[in-house]
Amino acid sequence: MQVPKVTVRSDAGDAKEVVCSGEFDVDSVGLLAAACTRDAGDARVLVLDVSRVAFADSSFLNVLIRAKNSGPLVLAGPLPRQLRRMLEMTGALALFEVRDDDAPAL
Repeated sequence: MQVPKVTVRSDAGDAKEVVCSGEFDVDSVGLLAAACTRDAGDARVLVLDVSRVAFADSSFLNVLIRAKNSGPLVLAGPLPRQLRRMLEMTGALALFEVRDDDAPAL
């Protein structure tokens, strides 16, 4: 298992970027939930860099949806194959703005 890691970065404005890497499941998704609410909760725009997520289950998707419902959210990619497939299969991909380019997220 790849240990999950979450880092929060800020830009000069009101945007915050949460960078995720590793594997996220029900036991580890609390790291992401805390980062989105406590560490980046005051962001005007939340950019979630998911390009290094090796695995994500439905609990990860739940955190994404809750973050989206709290304010503007951008998923920065490219989206890993497994995450993209989960979002497509659940119909949730259309809920998110996805930035799949190599430009800096912030």
